[in-house]
Amino acid sequence: MDRHVLLRDVDVPDIREYDVYVANGGYAAWKKALTTMTPDEVINVVKDSGLRGRGGAGFPAGMKWSFIPKDIFPKYVVVNGDESEAGTFKDHQIIDGNPHQLIEGVALCAYAVQANTSYIYLRGEFYEPAQTLQRAIDEAYAHGMLGKNVLGSGFDLDVHIHLGAGAYICGEETALLSSLEGQLGQPRLRPPFPAVQGLYAKPTVINNVETLANVPPIVMHGAQWYRQYGTEKSPGTKVFCVSGRVNKPGNYELPLGKYTIRELIEMAGGTIDGRPVKGVLPAGSSAPILPAPLLDTKLDYESIQAAGSILGSASFVILDDTVDIVWAARKMVRFFKHESCGKCTPCREGTYWALKLYDKILSGHGTLADVDMIGEVAGQMAGKCFCLLGEFATSPMQSTLKHFRAEYEAFIANHQGGTMNGYADELIREGVIAGPEGVIAHH
Repeated sequence: MDRHVLLRDVDVPDIREYDVYVANGGYAAWKKALTTMTPDEVINVVKDSGLRGRGGAGFPAGMKWSFIPKDIFPKYVVVNGDESEAGTFKDHQIIDGNPHQLIEGVALCAYAVQANTSYIYLRGEFYEPAQTLQRAIDEAYAHGMLGKNVLGSGFDLDVHIHLGAGAYICGEETALLSSLEGQLGQPRLRPPFPAVQGLYAKPTVINNVETLANVPPIVMHGAQWYRQYGTEKSPGTKVFCVSGRVNKPGNYELPLGKYTIRELIEMAGGTIDGRPVKGVLPAGSSAPILPAPLLDTKLDYESIQAAGSILGSASFVILDDTVDIVWAARKMVRFFKHESCGKCTPCREGTYWALKLYDKILSGHGTLADVDMIGEVAGQMAGKCFCLLGEFATSPMQSTLKHFRAEYEAFIANHQGGTMNGYADELIREGVIAGPEGVIAHH
């Protein structure tokens, strides 16, 4: 496994501890920036490295930093650690496994944009990683890496942790800001963009955990060093989360564009019992499914997009030929229906009616007209939702209909008259159909 940047110290015992992190080169980039670089020089080296946001959108990090106005104060750095995408667990490993690497990345970003306060927003379920990170923050304060007049530079920086409450929508950056301010976690209209009017209506950089963890080695070794990995348009390495029907699920850091999806699956031990791959979700439930004939697609932003999907957070969920596509699509639609914030009608009503159609099909009462209606509902949602959650919700519907419509038709043919073939317990548990007592629970 290539382990060049983010997971370079994963096998170092006690790397969570300040002294061990420093002994392995930790905080050297922070000291370098404070003593030998201007804020603009830090921005430029990150910009020249080509580092793209690792949270999903892939927007160039240095360019985002350069949008921050220089004459408005205060400014903020907000870390998006609300890792809630299905199949994504890379940020958890970085936060819990090497917290000082994240803190150093946060500090470098804050210095670059001259922000004196940073908030690390963590998923509410990340209680233990939050404790690990808080201990590391306390150590950084104790050793003068955070706080007033850091290393005698005249630069002040305070870093705080904020735990969310489990809402998927708060992974959307403006909803995250609303939540951080104590408001309802719903997305905001853009423009104005967070770089101009973000947290408390002040200029704000919002970056993903993995994005910021890349910054210390880039500042330390330079842009060209980073560009030795990856491709021209997708430089560097990326942590690929692999789960689903594989023998060795986990995080795999690889240079972008070097390997294919097929090779990634092989690194993860291949499929369970060597079963044929049916399809792959490159970015969890948010990404259109890629069928088996596309397994030789290269692992970079442009190649995955050309194949008809998105790399996103690179949370690869592998589906083999034992997975029922209709069942899998319903699970994803149900997730999005549950997580819809309800702000916009296309998402709120679209996910509701889509799930109703899937429930009808799964309970053995579906028709081919229902399959067509799923496509129509998805079509009415696409391009009309307030934020990307509604757009993502259409992915499992539209992509499975595109590549696996025959499975929908076969499912309906084999599940008529209420025949559920093993799905009854699940549907009863979820309150879709009546149980033995004749009681139907609510969703």
